[in-house]
Amino acid sequence: MTSLVFPTAASVLLVLSLIVLGRRKPKYSHWVHTISELGEVGAPDEKLVSWFVFFPIGLLLLPISFQYHTPSPPIAALAGCVAIGYLVAAVCPCDPGSPVSGSTRQAIHNVGGGIEYVGGGLCLIWAAESIGSHFKWLGFLVLGAAMGLTVLPAASPRGLVQRLAEVCLFGSLIFLVTTSSV
Repeated sequence: MTSLVFPTAASVLLVLSLIVLGRRKPKYSHWVHTISELGEVGAPDEKLVSWFVFFPIGLLLLPISFQYHTPSPPIAALAGCVAIGYLVAAVCPCDPGSPVSGSTRQAIHNVGGGIEYVGGGLCLIWAAESIGSHFKWLGFLVLGAAMGLTVLPAASPRGLVQRLAEVCLFGSLIFLVTTSSV
């Protein structure tokens, strides 16, 4: 039960940060803009988002990755993929608008996002082998979101697509930790 604290705290931190910081950034839309754009290079809250939102979220998920390494590798890998995505986002904030291509920093940021979404989607499919087929569909949804974030233009509902993926990843992680026998 103690391990449930970590993904729950990470989820609460993310949701509260989106609410508060989304209101602080002029013209920010949760439907259109990605989460990373709250802390994009040059944003008023760039350092706050990097070091007090993304970094702690990544750190909160690492213990789950280590704790579940042997008893449940899919849970460990899922927590690790999401943690890496957030830790990379903390160290390499995105360029303004979080483009698919841009600076070297943006490329590294995108690799972190790829690890989170592609890796997380594959981990959910892996979890489905032992837990239930519904996780396979969640995995495919996250993989579809990863593709959507890559091909959708900036003025499209990329923010909504990303948030759906985040709900799948964090919600699944909380469910898996809750139902695990560890």
